[in-house]
Amino acid sequence: MVIWSIPAKEDLKKIYDYIARDSKYYARKVSQEIVEKSEKLNNFPEIGRIIPEIDEPNIRELIVYSYRLIYEISPDKIEILALIHGKQDFSSGDMSERGLAP
Repeated sequence: MVIWSIPAKEDLKKIYDYIARDSKYYARKVSQEIVEKSEKLNNFPEIGRIIPEIDEPNIRELIVYSYRLIYEISPDKIEILALIHGKQDFSSGDMSERGLAP
């Protein structure tokens, strides 16, 4: 079962709001595709690559558009931990607070 953490839900909302400034249509499209990709993890949890900065086999990422969908595989669930822009500094304080920075 795929579960979105509160910070990841907030990330998705921020992305939607940012894109919606220019186009609500594309904001919906991008948000829907991100959610659809996350749902594929139910059947294929290891489809994403191991995150190089973390190097933990259970913490992986899928690239959707220019965003990194970061998730953790557990025996009973798949939790979406964060959704960050590909150019965002992974070692930033925000990532450290989530326990994701190296």
